[in-house]
Amino acid sequence: MIQQYPSLYAAFDLYPSSKGAATHIYHFSQTLFHTYDGGLLYVLGNGLLPKWQQEGNITIRRFTASIPNYLERANQYGASLQHIVQQQENLQIAHIRDIWSALAVLQTNRSYPVVFEVNALTSIELPYHYQLPQKVINKIVHLENFCLQEVDQIVVPSKVIQKYLIEKRQIGENKIKVISNGTTLPTPLPKPSEAPENYIIYFGAVQTWQGVDDLLKAFAGLQDWEDLKLVICCSNKKRYTKPFQKLAEKLGIADRIIWQYQLSKHTLHNWVHHALLSVAPLKATNRNIEQGCSPLKIFESMACGTAVVASNLAVTREIITDRETGYLVRPERPAELSVAIRYLLEETAYRKEIEKNALTLISIQHLWKHKQKDLSFTYQSLTNP
Repeated sequence: MIQQYPSLYAAFDLYPSSKGAATHIYHFSQTLFHTYDGGLLYVLGNGLLPKWQQEGNITIRRFTASIPNYLERANQYGASLQHIVQQQENLQIAHIRDIWSALAVLQTNRSYPVVFEVNALTSIELPYHYQLPQKVINKIVHLENFCLQEVDQIVVPSKVIQKYLIEKRQIGENKIKVISNGTTLPTPLPKPSEAPENYIIYFGAVQTWQGVDDLLKAFAGLQDWEDLKLVICCSNKKRYTKPFQKLAEKLGIADRIIWQYQLSKHTLHNWVHHALLSVAPLKATNRNIEQGCSPLKIFESMACGTAVVASNLAVTREIITDRETGYLVRPERPAELSVAIRYLLEETAYRKEIEKNALTLISIQHLWKHKQKDLSFTYQSLTNP
């Protein structure tokens, strides 16, 4: 007998993992399954996680085929998901995070609404990871436009992405709902035993657009703070940090950097909570300026009671009020970033004021429960108009 599901959440992402995407998947999928009394979570696996997992009324199925080529893996993932969807008779709604999941659902006969969660566009993201011919990128753009037009509702995490979809992809504003990322308020614990006395922190992935190289250059300008360390908690595997480790050696700061890899959320928040500052040095790339983002590291740092220094971009201004709930500096200017870090380290009372203001903002507007309420309302407006 084929198992039937009332709802579907599909994501071409490894889940669970140390990446921010996994955090987002957890909170949004839980909202979906709570609203519709269970469902199927279809995600990627890695050979270590079970292919099939049952948690109450939620079924987790993982696509685990080992296919090195990204596009071939995406096509096979979509075909596998489409096979499952075609067997469903009771689906009330589908929530998808990428075009591969969207194509699988949209190319079947359906009587239920589809929500497309657009955190990033594949055509913009892939060139940062792979060298692809322009004709391949153009084909992906075509597929994206098809999905964007055919779904019933689009959810995005920032106004920047909303503007991009309206102006560059001709999507109607009333079809797009902005629900920013969120966070929880972690319980503070004692400083990790291996943590230094004084440190600033960066956490997340280390793609080129994250600006980790600018942070390293800025930290090199703080040599007179001899006891200050830079902790980098990387959500990627160690091999992805090699270029940055080489840069740190070239800058003469390698012995002042502490690398951590793929920490659990609980452990990561403990490191963040005890940091003097958290830095989000995003670069002024098309990925950040035109497409936009909603950096989880900013929300989570503020929730940990740690002041944030970030690049002054439209996406960060949606979260931070400069000099009140955080400190913004022009992107890709390591000297200015260094000055800002130094200023906040020296002005302890001012830094504490920023931390207090940021924590208040998070508590009022940016907890996951606030985002889940908005998403649940969106679901219900589609299935109970």
